[in-house]
Amino acid sequence: MAVFEYAPAPESRAIVNLKPSYGLFIDGDFVEGTETFKSISPASEEVLAEVTDATEADVDRAVAAARRAYEKVWGPMPGAERAKYLFRIARLIQERSRELAVLESLDNGKPIRESRDVDLPLVAAHFFYYAGWADKLDHAGYGPNPKPHGVAGQIIPWNFPLLMLAWKIAPALAAGNTVVLKPAETTPLTALLFAEICQQADLPPGVVNILTGAGATGAALVNHPDVDKVAFTGSTEVGRIIARAVAGTKKKVTLELGGKAANIVFEDAAIDQAVEGIVNGIFFNQGHVCCAGSRLLVQESVADEVLESLKRRMATLRLGDPLDKNTDIGAINSAEQLARIKELTAAGSQEGAEVWSPPCELPARGFWFAPTLFTGVSQAHRIAREEIFGPVLSVLTFRTPAEAIEKANNTPYGLSAGIWTEKGSRILAVADQLRAGVVWANTFNKFDPTSPFGGYKESGYGREGGRHGLEAYLAH
Repeated sequence: MAVFEYAPAPESRAIVNLKPSYGLFIDGDFVEGTETFKSISPASEEVLAEVTDATEADVDRAVAAARRAYEKVWGPMPGAERAKYLFRIARLIQERSRELAVLESLDNGKPIRESRDVDLPLVAAHFFYYAGWADKLDHAGYGPNPKPHGVAGQIIPWNFPLLMLAWKIAPALAAGNTVVLKPAETTPLTALLFAEICQQADLPPGVVNILTGAGATGAALVNHPDVDKVAFTGSTEVGRIIARAVAGTKKKVTLELGGKAANIVFEDAAIDQAVEGIVNGIFFNQGHVCCAGSRLLVQESVADEVLESLKRRMATLRLGDPLDKNTDIGAINSAEQLARIKELTAAGSQEGAEVWSPPCELPARGFWFAPTLFTGVSQAHRIAREEIFGPVLSVLTFRTPAEAIEKANNTPYGLSAGIWTEKGSRILAVADQLRAGVVWANTFNKFDPTSPFGGYKESGYGREGGRHGLEAYLAH
C-alpha cells in the first residue's frame, strides 16, 4: 500500500515585524525600562526579542496612568462612546489576525491552525460582544445603575495569551474600568502587539497599560494600593497567594485556576465522534488548556473499542513546526513546563500505569513531548490527580453512571467536564451532578463569548465570558 506524506505548508513569518526589543506600554506610549529578559521560540529555542522586565516603579507609573484615565476620560465617558473604541479594536484584530496568529504560534508554540482558526476569531468575537454591552449595563441584571470598580490589575497565563487578554480586557473596558495587564513571562509578544492596536484605535492614553515581567511584577501589581480589582488566570498555587494578598482589603478578585477535566464516554456514545473530541480536548492543544480533558473515563463495555480507535487516531497526529498548517501538535511552551510533564509521566510509569505513544520523531531543538496515553490508571495515581499541562491522557474505566460521576468529581479541581452519550436525559442527569463549572455534551473545548466560563473548588471563583463576565467588573 502506498504511503502518502504531506508536503510542508508553512505560514510565512514575513508578515510579522518582530522588533529586536520591546518596552512597556504605559499611558499610551512605549517606554524603556531598566531590566530585560529574552522571549524565545519554544519550537526552535531562538531568541525572538528582548522584553522589558517591569519594576515596582514601572507598576506605579502604569497604575497612576490608569487611574488618571479612569477618573478623567474612560469612567465619565458614555457607554456608547466606549463601545465605539471596542468595536474599532475588534475590527483591527480581524484585519491583523494573520499577523497576530503567526506571532502567537511563534511565541507560544501552538499550531498555526489553532491560533488562526480558533484563538483569533474568538479574540475578535469577545471584543465585538462586549462592545455591544457597553451602553446596556443597566440591563445586565446587576442593578439599575452599576458602576465600574476603577483600575483593574490583570494577570494572564501562557497557554492562550491573546484569548486570555480578550477575556480580561474586553469586559473590563466595556464596564468602564481601566486596565494594567501583565502577560506571562514566556509569551509577552502578542500582548505588546495588542498595545500597538490600542494606539491604532486611538484608545485614550492610560486606558490600557501592558507591563511585561515575571512573578515579581505580578506581585507588585496585585499588592498595589491603588488597584481596585484583581483578575488572575493561572496556577492554583499562585491563586492562593493572590487570595491571601487581597484578603482584608477592599479589592475585588476573580481567579480562574487549574483543572483536571474528566471526559466521560458512555457505551452508547458515537465512538468516532467521541475519539475526535478526546483528541481535540487534550492533543490538538498540547494539553495546554486548563480545561484540557486529561482524564478519560470510559464505560468498561466499550473501553477496548474506544482505546483501539483512539490509538489509531493518535498514530495519524503530526507533531512539528507550529507554523506548518499540517501540524496537529506543536511545541511545549517552555523548558520548565517540559520538565514538569516528564516528571509526572515518569511518576505514572513508576506507579504501575501502562504507557503508550505512537511512533513519533521529535525535532532536535526546542521543547517537545510526544502524545502519550496511560492505561491501567487508578484514582490514586499522580497522573490522575495532578494537572500536567501536556499532551498526556490518563484512562480510567467505570461500570455505572454513579461510578463515573464519583470518579469525575474525585479531584480538588472543578473547571470542566465532557459527556458522550446519545441519551439527552443522561446528559442532563450526569451534568447536574458533576462539580464542574462547564460541562460539554458530545463535544469538548468549545467556547463562545456569550457563555460564562469558570470553576468550582480549587479551580477558582468568578466567571468570565457572557453577561456573567461583566459582574466581576461592576460594583452593584
